[in-house]
Amino acid sequence: MAKGKQLKELPLLKEIKEFQEQLNLFKIDEALDYKVGDYIKDNLKHSLRPYQAQALYALNYTQTRDKKYRQLLFNMATGSGKTDTMAAVMLYMYVEYNYQNFIFVANTNAVVSKTKENFLNETSPKYLFDTPISIDGQRIEIRPVNRFPVIQEPGIIYLKLTTIQSLANELGSSRENGLTYEELEKNRLVILADEAHHFNASTKSQKVEEKSWEILLDKIRNSNEDNRQFEFTATIDIDKELVYEKYKDKIVYKYDLDRFMNDGYSKNVYRLEAQNEDSVKMLNAVLLSQYRKRVAQRVGIENFKPVILFKSNRVANSKQAKVDFLEMIANLNVEKLANFLTEQNSVSHSTTLKRVYKYWMHQDFAETVIELRRDFRPFTTINVNDTAKEGVLGDKNDFNNLNTLEDINNPFRTVFAVAKLTEGWDVLNLYDIVRIGEQPITASQTNSEAQLIGRGARYNPFVYQGKKSYTRRFDRSNPDLELLESLFYHTINDVKYINNLLKSFNKLNLVTESDSENDFSIFTATVKEKFKKSNVYKFGKLYRNQLEEVPESAYNSLGSYGFNRDTITIDKNDSTLEHTRNEEIRLDEASSREVIIANFSKNRDLRLLKKAMSRDTFFRFAELSKWIPTLKSLDEFMTSKNWLGNLRINATVPYNKLDFQQDNNFRLTVVDQALAQVKSSIKSNYLKLRGTNKFEAIPLKEVVIDYQKRVSKNTTSIQAKISSEPMDKDDWFVYDQAIVDGLEKSLIEMIRGMVVELKKEYKEVFLIRNEETINKLKLYDFDNDGSSYIAHYEGFMPDFLLYLDNGAVTYQLFIEPKGEQLLERDSWKEKLLKKINPENIELIGENADVRLYGVKFFRYGNGREIETEITKLLK
Repeated sequence: MAKGKQLKELPLLKEIKEFQEQLNLFKIDEALDYKVGDYIKDNLKHSLRPYQAQALYALNYTQTRDKKYRQLLFNMATGSGKTDTMAAVMLYMYVEYNYQNFIFVANTNAVVSKTKENFLNETSPKYLFDTPISIDGQRIEIRPVNRFPVIQEPGIIYLKLTTIQSLANELGSSRENGLTYEELEKNRLVILADEAHHFNASTKSQKVEEKSWEILLDKIRNSNEDNRQFEFTATIDIDKELVYEKYKDKIVYKYDLDRFMNDGYSKNVYRLEAQNEDSVKMLNAVLLSQYRKRVAQRVGIENFKPVILFKSNRVANSKQAKVDFLEMIANLNVEKLANFLTEQNSVSHSTTLKRVYKYWMHQDFAETVIELRRDFRPFTTINVNDTAKEGVLGDKNDFNNLNTLEDINNPFRTVFAVAKLTEGWDVLNLYDIVRIGEQPITASQTNSEAQLIGRGARYNPFVYQGKKSYTRRFDRSNPDLELLESLFYHTINDVKYINNLLKSFNKLNLVTESDSENDFSIFTATVKEKFKKSNVYKFGKLYRNQLEEVPESAYNSLGSYGFNRDTITIDKNDSTLEHTRNEEIRLDEASSREVIIANFSKNRDLRLLKKAMSRDTFFRFAELSKWIPTLKSLDEFMTSKNWLGNLRINATVPYNKLDFQQDNNFRLTVVDQALAQVKSSIKSNYLKLRGTNKFEAIPLKEVVIDYQKRVSKNTTSIQAKISSEPMDKDDWFVYDQAIVDGLEKSLIEMIRGMVVELKKEYKEVFLIRNEETINKLKLYDFDNDGSSYIAHYEGFMPDFLLYLDNGAVTYQLFIEPKGEQLLERDSWKEKLLKKINPENIELIGENADVRLYGVKFFRYGNGREIETEITKLLK
């Protein structure tokens, strides 16, 4: 929550929270996550994120009360996937309450056009459903309509998509094929109102206007007592008393932008504030964007195309800015580029731009000019301004181009616009927003800019090292990789403007940081000159294990696909409890229990397994054998202990559910969900590289190099706070600074206490920081555990290496500090460390006596234990 904000009580949210807390008190697992039905999970292209599932939980709560909530508002951050949530709501209302008629309404054509792609165009990359939609074996069609049919076919969801203006015109006049209030009275329907903050004119003005959009939606909702109105918006102004009074009992779920960003689902947002001319800001953005593209290429990220938006206040300014931009690029030459880099490097206070300038100053200027001319030519530039109303993308080609910017075949790197992109623009690879033709602007205009920045902050889920992520993965690590997850807003350094902008950010809970050197600490760790002169630095070696392709023969069990469970427990405790405040809750009502659903080692349950497998084409032998090359038959997959033969499936059910064994549909549903987990592991872990027990040497000086770490000064957790500790007096530490958090600092203190004794036995004693920003030394799991082994294909970097040499034997110890919150998730890494010892590994091409050991995790409070372990390993 942004500083200075006064929280107003929202009774419905409070009620739902108290209900969850009551369930938690009795350890009923439905408390935190709505148990999303299979019909939702199986038919959405994207898996629902936890907060989206919680939004459905809240909706389910309101629809299962005695009081049925007919109008609700989902207040969810820009970029958080409101449309995915809306798609799930459609399926929920169709299945649970038999609603077939839906009206999607928004303020602009752009939003409606985008949503048509989301809900109706099966060939669009933006389509949100799996194809075909199937529920309980029946195919479901989402059919666009202008009017709802009198006789409604089963298996059809009728969807009318319209702007609020068109809907008002249609209902306000008799026209052929137009919707009428008389029809609406006959059909129970759900209104899905997007960008709903536009529909409150009467409330805000305190006037009841007969033709207002707000009154129109009220009239539609009230035309049938079974109608529902579900509103979605990122911005609801509950600071205004009348808006608060209207929505305080209607806000069913709230997921603010700051929470969305802190949870890692967005890019980080930085402000570049400088007194620069437009041409300077333009070229800065180009150099930063191209540097970002080169970083992606360097680390193997394919088809990474960062986009720049040049934002103007007026159409004429925007059109001229495009002309000026293309002229600047066309006239760029070696001399101009060199002069620009030299001058800007001397005056800039941006930590990022200084790094970018330094990089380009060491590149071939002629090649750089050619590259920039190629990537930023007219063919890759688009201006989307027209004479249509703000917020409306009038040209269909413009709309398609803007909403496919991530597509490999879309050439555009730069977009020039005025005010058309604050709503309805769904783009992920926007990385720079540059204000052009800047003039003093009002607070309301900065509100609009803040919303645009919020849209641009959507995370871009690129593939890195074979994996796609939907959350940030480089926070507090390599500054270059952080650029791939950061949006930069380039603007003037004007006090009044910045203050207005920050107020707008605060209003939206938009978390931003300045890129000024004054707001960040840049810590630099330099390899000590004395160490560079040592033989260890010049000739020493460090060791990592080699990788190999996983042979088809190795995929011989579920464990080889990373599946590490003999029992799968599916939570089916979907009971709903309702009590008066003073009513006592009985144990048989409130508790849940775990029951056995199936044990595939028992013949009696094989029939259930066969039926479940027949419901998913993945488990047909022709398909399954593509993913399991060693599989000889379906019978082997069902009965072998290496596969499903030993698998047990349990379910968590309400305490008083006694008929589960007789309810074959219930048991089949549970087995379906368990098989979905098996399927996911098989598909995500096939055709990987795996570690071996063969360790190879790499020159120590390739790993031990100077590095920088950029750290925000705003970190509040003492343990997580990174500081730079001087190490000049510690000749056993190879860097002049230790850039570490609290736990890592504790490890260094432990080693400091051991150094005196270690130096009595070893000529060389060095602690090496294996810095993740350098990313040169990783360990990979390898199998020496037999058939019970569970595969892990991702590597990890132990934070420290203890290097010891007594003249006859060289030791390398891998040491990893680990916070308590990560112990369970990363337990496989500790198991890998324990495997690393001379008995289990083979050194490739080594004649010297080298001994490698892994040490168990260093945690708060176990320093003495680790010290004892290290001492034993060295005996």
